[in-house]
Amino acid sequence: HSWEVSPDGLSVTFHLRKGVKWHDGEPFTARDVVFTYNTVTDPETPTPYGANYGPVKSVQAVDDHTVLVTYTEIFAPALESWAMGIIPRHLLEGTDIGKSELNRKPIGTGPYRLIEWVTGQKVMLESYSGYFEGKPGVDKYIMRIIPDTATQFLELKFGGLDFMGLTPTQYKLESGKPLFKKYFQRFRYPSFGFTYMGYNHLDPRFKDKRIRRALTHAIDKEEIIKGVLLGYGTPGTGPFPPESWAYNPSVKDPEYDPQKALALLKEAGWERDSDGVLKKDGEPFSFTLITNQGNDQRLKAAQIISERLKAIGIQMEIKVLEWQAFLHEFVNKKRFEAIILGWGLSRDPDLYDIWHSSKTKEGEFNFISYSNEEVDRLLLEGRRTFDLKERTRIYHRVHELMAEDQPYTFLYVADALPILHKRFKGVEKAPLGIFYDFVNWDIPEDRARWFQ
Repeated sequence: HSWEVSPDGLSVTFHLRKGVKWHDGEPFTARDVVFTYNTVTDPETPTPYGANYGPVKSVQAVDDHTVLVTYTEIFAPALESWAMGIIPRHLLEGTDIGKSELNRKPIGTGPYRLIEWVTGQKVMLESYSGYFEGKPGVDKYIMRIIPDTATQFLELKFGGLDFMGLTPTQYKLESGKPLFKKYFQRFRYPSFGFTYMGYNHLDPRFKDKRIRRALTHAIDKEEIIKGVLLGYGTPGTGPFPPESWAYNPSVKDPEYDPQKALALLKEAGWERDSDGVLKKDGEPFSFTLITNQGNDQRLKAAQIISERLKAIGIQMEIKVLEWQAFLHEFVNKKRFEAIILGWGLSRDPDLYDIWHSSKTKEGEFNFISYSNEEVDRLLLEGRRTFDLKERTRIYHRVHELMAEDQPYTFLYVADALPILHKRFKGVEKAPLGIFYDFVNWDIPEDRARWFQ
């Protein structure tokens, strides 16, 4: 409902909304908030989110509708960390949360409640009449699980779907046709994240900044954006997307320049032989890049990169892996040389979990083993002040350092290309996309108004 931060920045008081009910009708109180914090941060609970709350000293329920959180030091992402979901104490206290049936039949306080979940097929929600902001305008919400974008598009065309994210090809070649113009509304805005080629810094070749910079110079990002995204995107220059206040517009990206790439490689001891193969001490420069199955854009980007590297004498093999194996057997275990992946980011630019040198354990997000003392220091500083000007200065510097270091080759920020049936009214585009105010959408009773 509302909150205040103490003058010293070390405590936050949350005032909870009164009259909020769980989907089973039980009242929602401050005790649920404390229970959630204690459960998520319990080392016995298998969750990667425990550390998200930051340096919390204590969490207290002052009364039914007031929670006081005290910190050991200032933690700028504090407010965002408390936007995580709350779990019901009255149903979970004293149970083994990993085995609870609530994992399949969750109970929340939101505008929709779960009525059916068929694994691998669909999740069905219906509007909750007891929702504290009133019943939402759309009665039922069905999420269908269709891994293949071509199948999704056919379903959209024949009425099986109202909403999907289009591929660039679908957006450009299909969605402008009369049928789609009549029945659907299209949107286009930059996504809040980026796609990258990451290097394993435990590999002595990729530990050398000159080699990482050389590879970036050898890759034509504009060619990838045209070839893979059909122009619906912008080149990445660092760890923040252009929509973020932390993005530094004055950062210079290493431009496409194969000659510069070769000069840097030569400095690092790699030279081309008479056949044009890049070698050092007689060993050719070759490596394998891995990416996940089912993502055509990443595979196409990898193929374009492979051609560009071949042009300077580097042999890059591409291996496409099933997602679970990719993640658990290769990424988490650091069993890779290079990788193409993407990050979807939260609004707060705190990237401690991705870039801090302490975050390299199995299952953590700095799986490329990047380490830079100044970046480490700045990431901590960025968490320890609420001053926006100061944080902007800090993250602008982080952006500069990473453009210099090239721990990844930051490939592109793709545009989101959602399409939605026209009968939904009240849809407003914002930096958060279109779904942020879904509860305010409405479907007019009068069908004649659908396509106006």
